[in-house]
Amino acid sequence: MMHVSVLEIVVTAVVVIVAIGAAFSLGDRRGGRAMRQRIGALVSRLGADPPSRDPKSLEESLALLERATDNAVAAVHEASSETIRIRRALDALPQAVLIRDEHGETVFSNHNALMLMSGRHGDALAAQAVEELLQSTPIGATEERTLELYGPPRRTLVVRTESIDNGTRVLGVMAVIDDVSERRRLEGIRRDFVANVSHELKTPMGAVGLLAETLLAETEPQVAQRLAHRIHTEAFRISRVIDDLLDLSRIENEESPPREPVLVNLVMAEAAERVRAAAEQLNVQVVLDEPDPPVAVLGDRRQLTSAVYNLLENAVKFSYENSDVSCTGRLAGDEVLIEVADAGVGIPARDLERIFERFYRVDQGRSRSTGGTGLGLAIVRHVAANHRGSVQVESREGEGSTFTLRLPLQPRSDV
Repeated sequence: MMHVSVLEIVVTAVVVIVAIGAAFSLGDRRGGRAMRQRIGALVSRLGADPPSRDPKSLEESLALLERATDNAVAAVHEASSETIRIRRALDALPQAVLIRDEHGETVFSNHNALMLMSGRHGDALAAQAVEELLQSTPIGATEERTLELYGPPRRTLVVRTESIDNGTRVLGVMAVIDDVSERRRLEGIRRDFVANVSHELKTPMGAVGLLAETLLAETEPQVAQRLAHRIHTEAFRISRVIDDLLDLSRIENEESPPREPVLVNLVMAEAAERVRAAAEQLNVQVVLDEPDPPVAVLGDRRQLTSAVYNLLENAVKFSYENSDVSCTGRLAGDEVLIEVADAGVGIPARDLERIFERFYRVDQGRSRSTGGTGLGLAIVRHVAANHRGSVQVESREGEGSTFTLRLPLQPRSDV
């Protein structure tokens, strides 16, 4: 808008000067003709179309100049509005956009580009890499490169450069920087997921095939019975993997589960009952300590029971014989905490950040021997997220683990 005001002042001054000159030249025919020619030149410089005929008087010339001035001011207003709209649109893009002139000077940066190139918030390495790439890109060239910045945090940037010209000469270069870190991370998770699912199903399926082939040729009843038992075990393992995959898929799709008051006491009791048979088989005692008085949370009872059950099942499987697993519910401010603690094998510190990943196992051999699918803690994490809560773990190798499921407390007026 400042440019518009300056233009208006300049043009007005020109008009005044011309008018004053005209006042002194009214009696001079040659001077009047010269003045009309100068006014015509000004009109042309303002971009107006030439008149169909030459003006016969200064009045006509001044009228032409006024119309040209009005059109020029309107054009500047329009250009200013277009610039603001374009800038706002580029600021709304998720990509960083930079435009540099033919001398390498930055003439425009949208909001994300300013944040990236300022080097703040851990972007210094990214800014340096982008700057080096822009400086090495020749004017007039079109290039695309992928920058891997190992951080921390690890970043993947795709930088595309495109030359800008007016048809006759190069005016500069535009760079678009796209942060594809999250996209690459999700692609990696999908690849790992497919590979892990294939492995988890292929191994027991191969075992079932070999056992069945051996069973067909076996004539000894006791050996045949052992083979049949192994086949049953592997089939059950396949069924567990499929069931957990279906549960995880359902829970992920229900990002906003039905919201209804659910008593935490009932969730804990139901989960403990489901795991009791496995606990008795391993001589592990499950000890419940329910909230008193009973408390409720908003959410889906089936999901919450599944989460607590998976925590209890893990605790039982990795506990020593003749030990206890406790499940405690208590209030902490405006949250309900469900803590599942065991005195079992524990988790190494290096694995704590990854145990909630799908199919991740701390001890591959021991996990499979206990029948684990590697999906239980992933289910717990998604249930917590669906209920606007969180899950935390504290563990020492050889001393046991404590998992804490934190859930928002149901307001008393809504129970």
